[in-house]
Order: sequence, then C-alpha cells, then structure tokens
Amino acid sequence: MEAACSLERLPGIGLLEQTPMILEKLLLAVPPEMLEWKPSTERWSVSEVLGHLAETEETFRERTRRMIEEDLPFLESYDQNASHAAGNYSGRPAREQLKRFCHKRDRALAWLRYLPAGVATRTGRHAELGQITVGELMNEWAFHDLGHIRQIAELYRARAFYPEMGAFQRYYTVRP
Repeated sequence: MEAACSLERLPGIGLLEQTPMILEKLLLAVPPEMLEWKPSTERWSVSEVLGHLAETEETFRERTRRMIEEDLPFLESYDQNASHAAGNYSGRPAREQLKRFCHKRDRALAWLRYLPAGVATRTGRHAELGQITVGELMNEWAFHDLGHIRQIAELYRARAFYPEMGAFQRYYTVRP
C-alpha cells in the first residue's frame, strides 16, 4: 500500500525518518559513562537529551492528532525545564532512552505516513503562540530534531575529543 501522505504534503517527514538512524550511528561506539556526562549541573547529558526526545515525541504526535481530528483545539504549552526538573529525562541508561525514542518515532511515522492529503493546513490554538498549522508544527518537529542532533554531537565532541586535542584546541570553541 502506498503512503497517502507524500513528503510535499507534510514537511519534515524525511528528516523525522532519518533522526533515529543518525543518532544510532553517532552513538554506536560511545562509552556509556560518556553518555551520562554533564558539562555542568544545569546542562543536560546525552542520556537526558534522548529522554527529552522520547517524551516530546508523544507531545508532537498528540498535538498533530488533535489538530487533525478536532476543530481548532487548544494546545497547552510544553515546559521542558519543568519536565527535566521533575526527573522525566533521567533515571534510565542512554541506550534505553535511545531505544524508547526510536520505538516512539517508528509509531509516529507509521501514523504520519498515511495521513490524508490536506492535513498540513489544519489548525490548533497554542497557549503561547496562538493559531498554528500542522505544517508549521511539522517544520518545528524537524527543526527540534536537528537542534538535538547538534546538541548531542556537541556533547560528544566536547567530552571525547576536545580534551585530547592539545594545541588544536585554540582553533575551536565548544559549547556543550
């Protein structure tokens, strides 16, 4: 059966499909203790970023579902700092967090691929942003993925390679 929703109808699906593979490849050989490293108490570890991705996967999917099934639903704000402070991103090893994220992403993609044409124009009312469309939310979902891929890569390079670069450090600035 061919997917009813092409990449042109819902932006970002191509990237959403690639994110789990990018993260799996990037983190394949990273030692577990490096995945738990935090550059400071207020910053996140790779494991916590993966926990955040797993949690927000449900938020993105639920918002999209509501915007498609309901007329102009009210969408609550998502407070990632409150979720982090509540411990929602910690308490599980990074590999388990990655597995959870990949499973949830597979479920979301299985659903997204078969949405009918025209859903990108469906709307919802975000608590802080006002009226948004499914298309805008899809773009934000992909943008969100890329931001966290970058964050994870920066944490990895800052911990694994930067300290051992010697004089080459003068050519770089790391901000994990």
